[in-house]
Amino acid sequence: MDIGFIGLGNMGSHMARRLIEAGHRVVVYDVRQEAIGNLAALGAVAARSPAEVADAAEVVMASLPTPDVVLKVATGPNGVIHGKRVRRFVDVSTTGAVTAQRIFTLLAARDIVQIDAPVSGGVSGAEKGTLAVMASGPRADVAAVEPALKVIGKVFFIGERSGAGQTMKLVNNVLSATAMVATSEAMVTGMKAGLDPRLMLDVVNAGTGRNTMTEDKVARAILPGTFDLGFTAGLLLKDVNLFLAERDTLGVPTEVIATVAKALQRTVDELGSDADVSAVILPIEKRAGVKVRAS
Repeated sequence: MDIGFIGLGNMGSHMARRLIEAGHRVVVYDVRQEAIGNLAALGAVAARSPAEVADAAEVVMASLPTPDVVLKVATGPNGVIHGKRVRRFVDVSTTGAVTAQRIFTLLAARDIVQIDAPVSGGVSGAEKGTLAVMASGPRADVAAVEPALKVIGKVFFIGERSGAGQTMKLVNNVLSATAMVATSEAMVTGMKAGLDPRLMLDVVNAGTGRNTMTEDKVARAILPGTFDLGFTAGLLLKDVNLFLAERDTLGVPTEVIATVAKALQRTVDELGSDADVSAVILPIEKRAGVKVRAS
């Protein structure tokens, strides 16, 4: 299959690489020439714009950081919408349902089907091909691109309504963010009370409090002080705020998640939007006067 891939960052580079290794002809574009060169060295075909990618492939995938960037790449000047060959635009980014539906409508006017297929599983999941892929769109079109999506992870068909996959992704991400903030607060509290951080994790993971933060992220990035999970606090805050916007539209009370957004905002304000998501614990540690670290 000829596949276009736009956005070769921490996630996209691994997804594009896996498609190349699976035998697909992959045409790539990124604003960074170095990223294009790295994939071209593996066999990808380099393109000079999203439109050029869409001239070369019927299926164009995109892994991009924010809704406005996705909208521009999909429908802006020199965007995918102007491609001569593209028939399906598969967005694995996190944009929220409103942006997904807007792109769907704009592309449909050019007989291009937009499939929103956001992913979860982090950089390691992208590298290993074990992502959860949450696809929504016309069933036949999702089925047509499913062989490519299976290369990057396990495919879940969420529904035919445009944006359904995005809502599913936001539900997942706010649960992850909530576990991250709550675990950080709990670990700092236990540390200040004199508990051993590794023992805390062992006990929690043997009990009912376990979550992805306690099972993996604390030991990997916080205890050694590396703060290198590969996803930024700014992007997670973006996802949580997208969820809150959908919550407002639907009229659902979500006080806990609103508080999580405040904790992430504090992290971004104090450490910058490029701080690793695991750094959410740092402002809490600073105020408590202890650090959750272990050799």
